[in-house]
Amino acid sequence: MATVELRFSASPEHVRTARLVAAAVARRAGVDESVLDELRLAVGEACSRAVGLHAIHGLTTPVRVALTEGEKTFSIEVGDDAPSAVPAPRDRTAGEAAEETDELGLAVISGLVDDVEVMSDAAGGKIRMSWPTAGAPLS
Repeated sequence: MATVELRFSASPEHVRTARLVAAAVARRAGVDESVLDELRLAVGEACSRAVGLHAIHGLTTPVRVALTEGEKTFSIEVGDDAPSAVPAPRDRTAGEAAEETDELGLAVISGLVDDVEVMSDAAGGKIRMSWPTAGAPLS
């Protein structure tokens, strides 16, 4: 199982680079050309979400992206260091701030990727997405 790891400072200008690297590695891993646009968009959303969460929490740690080629799947994991509770602006509750930050981006990702898993705890969060590669049975 080959893995490419990418770390970038939580800055919006690096999201495009992450998208391009993800698409290139996915193509090399055997992901079908017809889903590469959706893959790029999903990675962009996941990385933008991580960058936004780092900004909200004032974190200077890098956003992490792991691109893993399995036997029949290609997976991408985007990790952040933001705790699961989002601080609220003065005029909104923490729940409303968290919903606004997460819901739209996660809805877009879920619409683009059939196999997605979102995990978070006090140490940070991860979004894991995977796609079949050439030779994998289509579901």
